Amino acid sequence: MLSRRSARLDEGLFVVEGAVLIAEAMRGGWDVLAQFVTSNAAPVDGVDAPVFVFGEGVLERVASTESPQPNMALVSRRMASLAKLEVAATGVAAPWVMFLDAVNDPGNLGTIVRSAEAMGASGVVLGSGCVDAFNPKVVRASAGAVFHVPVVEAVQLSEVKALGYRVLATSSHEQTNSMTLAEADLTGAVCVVLGSEAHGVSQDNSALVDGWLRIEHAGRAESLNVAMASTILSYELARRRS
Repeated sequence: MLSRRSARLDEGLFVVEGAVLIAEAMRGGWDVLAQFVTSNAAPVDGVDAPVFVFGEGVLERVASTESPQPNMALVSRRMASLAKLEVAATGVAAPWVMFLDAVNDPGNLGTIVRSAEAMGASGVVLGSGCVDAFNPKVVRASAGAVFHVPVVEAVQLSEVKALGYRVLATSSHEQTNSMTLAEADLTGAVCVVLGSEAHGVSQDNSALVDGWLRIEHAGRAESLNVAMASTILSYELARRRS
């Protein structure tokens, strides 16, 4: 049931699992086209869409989890445009966005979107090699945040920088002239680049970086998970603007 990225793109639809997430999609103004429920479950109230009842055993075959929730919905797919991230268009004096470079783990992407939305990001930008923002695992891991923060895909970092954002990036490897998060100037319009844990920020994107950030830690861990790093960065960006 739209489990493949190609199917979601071709149909312009994606699946939302669970009553809470369906309600979040509705609150975010997304177009819910149909609800599906098991025979012992009630559909989400306030959704103007037809309701279909699953036959015995069907839910288990189409859901993406081993213990599926009894509510599912088909939602119309939409992505924000890059124009929405223009500094003046954000309506924020000092907007900040996250740019993800080949982050392909759905749990990580969902957590990054969740943290960014919670801390007031103006958007999350998916560069090449990223997992689909409407992968069921991403939607679940975001806890519905994907419905409330602009997500832009298939965009180059150079395009974001051209909008007037200063580009900062993190790396688990030593970078020349890197700054600790405490030392860094986070004022103005800022785009923070996060790379995959396996490969980091690509060489092409590294060439566009204006400054490198270090998240210092006292333990023995060599580096932080990319989702953990994004949460720390999101909090600090929000704190500096409060």
